[in-house]
Amino acid sequence: MGIWTRMLEEAKQDDISARVIRVIAETQKLPVDSVTEEKTFEELKIDSLDGINIVFALENEFNISIPDEGVENMRSVHDAVTGVRSLVDAKAAS
Repeated sequence: MGIWTRMLEEAKQDDISARVIRVIAETQKLPVDSVTEEKTFEELKIDSLDGINIVFALENEFNISIPDEGVENMRSVHDAVTGVRSLVDAKAAS
């Protein structure tokens, strides 16, 4: 992989992370800088109903469909970023 390809890929991943964080912050009415990939939903006081709203918002933001098992395993911001990134990459590959 060339340096430009790698830089473009890293920028795309950073963009996905930033967008997921923004969606979570907006749906929870939290300051964006309080939502980091290291935070768990429990730390952010996100309950299961909030999680459903976040999933719908992420599906709309990225034009993807998050499967039920993906939702059940989402316990942190990092989980959300990783799951969305995987679905976006799979969609781009098809």
